[in-house]
Amino acid sequence: MVIVMTPNATQTQIEKVNKILAEYGFAGHMITGVNRIVIGAVGDRQAIASLGLETLAGVEKVVPIRRPYKLVSREAKEENTIVHVKDVAIGGDAVTVIGGPCAIESVEQVMRAAEEVRRCGGKILRGGAFKPRTSPYAFQGLEEEGLKIMRIAGRFAGLPTVSEVIDEASLELASQYLDMVQIGARNMQNFRLLQAVGRARIPVILKRGLSATIEEWLMAAEYILSEGNSQVILCERGIRTYETATRNTLDLSAIPLVKELSHLPILVDPSHATGASRLVKSMSKAAVAAGADGLLVEVHPEPCRALCDGPQSLDPEGFEVLMKELAPVARAVNRLM
Repeated sequence: MVIVMTPNATQTQIEKVNKILAEYGFAGHMITGVNRIVIGAVGDRQAIASLGLETLAGVEKVVPIRRPYKLVSREAKEENTIVHVKDVAIGGDAVTVIGGPCAIESVEQVMRAAEEVRRCGGKILRGGAFKPRTSPYAFQGLEEEGLKIMRIAGRFAGLPTVSEVIDEASLELASQYLDMVQIGARNMQNFRLLQAVGRARIPVILKRGLSATIEEWLMAAEYILSEGNSQVILCERGIRTYETATRNTLDLSAIPLVKELSHLPILVDPSHATGASRLVKSMSKAAVAAGADGLLVEVHPEPCRALCDGPQSLDPEGFEVLMKELAPVARAVNRLM
């Protein structure tokens, strides 16, 4: 259920509603919209209905939410959520491009990538410090040393930074060095990690799991919001199907569907979705045309020497071409670059 407050509701009236909800064992979550405040009440719908909240001063109406994901639902918040990462807004009028290497390998590598991302119009620097891999013998990342490199490169280029976290220990470390964290596909249903990110209140990119349904993905986001963190950005990165011609199957239909179901912004990762750099430009343009709020693109100074995912990474020249070709597509769907 959501309790919709009147536009002129006072802080005292809001606090009274929250107090009543707490007294009867309901979890109240503040959702601040453009014109009014909504209080999401998680609990027994019939019990909430019996409280008579509609009679309280400052309450406009009480609305039931049909979806299992209460706080993530468009029913809880009609307008789009805009997540701010330093001075970068994700979910507004502009298409936000996040670029950088799959794995942090060295200071020189990340500095070169950061310079190219900034020069071509990218707004946020990405790079992997913790690399959960299928094989235990594959490169696993530089961990804290990689986070230090990301902070140096981000400051050098004047870009906010993001990297994946894989558990609560890596989250604690990343929070000291980064502006945003990412929960990868393999950890989409790591519920302890989702709750920890919710308590950390740091902006987070939540990738769709390898075989996750839309509802399972949104329920994972609900875990984060239920702990008080509304700064959640969803990321479609392809799902596992019977098709093996590409690394994954990019579900572009998820973009308009998620926007219909949820107020959270959504990105697309065409690099992991396709696994082939030659397909990244086409899928990036298709994602923007479908309504994506941004892209997560792998950019490496020398993909042929990459320790991780070189075949799907763009080199600086390829990234520059991508950014130029994205601009007219963005304009065609009334978005900025």
